[in-house]
Amino acid sequence: MLSDNNPCGSKLLLALPDDTFAVVTQSLMPKDVFNLSVCCRSLYALASSDKVWLTQCELLRVIPHRDLIEWRKGVNSYKSLCRFLFNVQPIIGIWVHQNPELGNVVYVMPGFISVVGCRIIPQELGPLGFEEGPILWSPVFEIIGDVDGSSVFLLHGRERENNYMYPGSIKGVDRNCNVLLLEVEPRQQSNGGKLVHSKSFVGNSLEKEFSRKICPSDRGVSKSVRVHGQKPSVPFSRLAFGDRRKLIEIVTSQIRVKVPQLADGLSFPSSETEDLSKLSERRSRVLHMYKPDSDPDDWKADHGSSTDHDPTQSDLGEIRKFLDKTTGSSRSQLHRDVYRMQCSKKKSLVGYFRDSFKHIIGKSSSINGSHEHSKSSSSSENNKHAQFQEFLRSGDTVGLTLHASTARLSSYRAWPNMHDSRFALYKLPNQEPMDGQEHAGLWGGTFGWPPGKPSADKPGKALFFLLLSYEESQGQRHLIGTKILEGTHYVLHPNGSAMFIVNTDEPSAEPFPWDCDGDSNVVNLKEAFSGEGIANGYGFRYPGSKPGSLFVFEDGMLVFMWKESRAVLTLQRVNLQHLLRKGERVPPLPPIANFSYLTKSYSNVYAGFSNGSNHASSPR
Repeated sequence: MLSDNNPCGSKLLLALPDDTFAVVTQSLMPKDVFNLSVCCRSLYALASSDKVWLTQCELLRVIPHRDLIEWRKGVNSYKSLCRFLFNVQPIIGIWVHQNPELGNVVYVMPGFISVVGCRIIPQELGPLGFEEGPILWSPVFEIIGDVDGSSVFLLHGRERENNYMYPGSIKGVDRNCNVLLLEVEPRQQSNGGKLVHSKSFVGNSLEKEFSRKICPSDRGVSKSVRVHGQKPSVPFSRLAFGDRRKLIEIVTSQIRVKVPQLADGLSFPSSETEDLSKLSERRSRVLHMYKPDSDPDDWKADHGSSTDHDPTQSDLGEIRKFLDKTTGSSRSQLHRDVYRMQCSKKKSLVGYFRDSFKHIIGKSSSINGSHEHSKSSSSSENNKHAQFQEFLRSGDTVGLTLHASTARLSSYRAWPNMHDSRFALYKLPNQEPMDGQEHAGLWGGTFGWPPGKPSADKPGKALFFLLLSYEESQGQRHLIGTKILEGTHYVLHPNGSAMFIVNTDEPSAEPFPWDCDGDSNVVNLKEAFSGEGIANGYGFRYPGSKPGSLFVFEDGMLVFMWKESRAVLTLQRVNLQHLLRKGERVPPLPPIANFSYLTKSYSNVYAGFSNGSNHASSPR
C-alpha cells in the first residue's frame, strides 16, 4: 500500500496528464486499474476518471465507440458501464440446444445498455435474400444494466395470448462459461425484510472480481451463504427433474409480469441511425419492475401481488397457497415437500430425532432389500424428499436465476454433447477467421442455384445456418460445416450433423457447372477441395455421406456440390446482429420451453410464427 507522501511510484503516475495516463492503462486489465485505484487516495481519483474507464470499455470490444457514448448517458460513470460490460461479455455469442431437432439457436447480442437473447426461428429465406431480407426471431431473455453497473435478468414468455416478463437475478457468470442454466435459488431475508441476495451479478462484480480473494472451498457458494456463515444449500441441479420443472413452473407463475404496451417493443436499435429515446424509455420502465416504489398502474404482477417487496422473489407461503388450489389426487410431491418444510420450523427436538430415525430406517431397508427396491428408493422417494426439503429450508423465499457456468463438455464435430434433463443452453465455440482458417465462422445457406434467391418452381428455400470450423486429423486439416439451424417443416438432418467435411489439403479437379449467378454476373472460381456431403445412410441419427467438392469463389461465396446428384448448397458469411436489427420479431413460446425446449420434436414447433416453408430437397 502506497502512502500519499511516498516519493516514488504514485507521484510518477500522478504527474502524467490524464490523456497520457489513459494510454498507459491500455496495457492493463480492468482488475489492474481497480487495484491501482485502491493504492492511495490520489491514485483513486486518477484511476477513477471517465477517460481511463472509457479506454477499458473500448478494450472489452463489446460495442463500438459511438455506442459507448450513448450507453454512458444511462449509467453513473464509465466505470459502472465497464462493470456491466465486463460481466456480460462472456455471454455474448451463439447458444444452442439439441431439442427441437429442427433447430434451437439463441444468439446473445448487445441491446441498449443490455444484452438480448434472440431465438432464430426456422424459416425460409425471403425473396430479397441475405442482404435485405428480414429474419424472424423471438425474444428469450434480457440482461439489463442498472445505473450503477449492476444487472437484472428477465426471462420472456407467452401465456394465454399475452406476453410476460419473468424477473430474476444473475447467480454468476464464469469468464469461460459454456452453459447457461435456468434455475431456482432459495434466498435469505435480513431483519429489515430486504433480500441478502441482491439482483446484481453475485460473486462477479468488479469489486469481488478485482479485489477480493475467495477460499477455494467457498467457490460455487453464494455470497449470502458466505456472509452469514450458513451451510451450503442443496444445488438446484441435484433435485429430481420433475421437481425442478414443477418448481420453475410455480415460481414463474408467481413472479410473472404482464408486459405493458410501452415496454413491449424492440430491445435493441433496428438501425445505426435510430433515435434511442424510445429504447431509453423502455429500459427505464423495465428497471422499475425491480423497485418497490414502482407505479402499480405501469407494472402489475399477473398474480396480483403488491409492489412492496422484491418482485423477483416468490414467498414459500405463496407457493403453498398455490399448490393448495389443486385437488388431493393431483397434488405433486412438491406440495408435500413444501408443506413439510414449513412445518419443520415448528417441530420440537423430539420430533426432529423421530423423523431422523425414520429416515435412517428407510435408508437401511432400501440398502438391504433387492436391487430393484434399492434402485427405486434411491431414485424416487427417500433421497428426493430429503434433498427437496433441504433445498427449500435454506431460504425464506425462492427466485429465478440465470447461471452462466463452465462445464466439462465433450463434443463431436464442434457440436457439444448435452444433458437431456437440464434447462440449459450450450455455447458454440466459434472459431475466428485467420490465416489457414479463412472460412471459420457462421455461414447462411440454401439449396439450389442461383444462390440465395427463390425461383419460379421453388418460391421459398429453406434457410440453413452452418458453423464452419477446422480440425486436424492424421496430419491433415479438415473443414467441417456443422448444421445448427434448418428452416424446413420436418427436420431432414439432426442438429449438429456435418453437412459436409472437406480436406483442405486435397484440391478437387471437379469443374463447376455454372459460369454466372442469378444476376448474370460471372463467377470467378478461386479454389476447390475434395470432400464428402451428408446423405442417407444408417438412419436419421447416423446419416451417411457421398463424395462432393467445395468451391471457393473470389467474392467469398462457398458452394458444396454433391458429385452424383449435382445438388448444391450455397453459403455466404452472415452477420447475425445485422440480420436481427432488420428482422421481424414474433411472440415467444411459454417461459420454460422458451428457454430450453426439452421435449423431443422433429417438426417445427415455431410453425405458427414462421412463414411456412416447404420441405427442402437435400441430397439423399
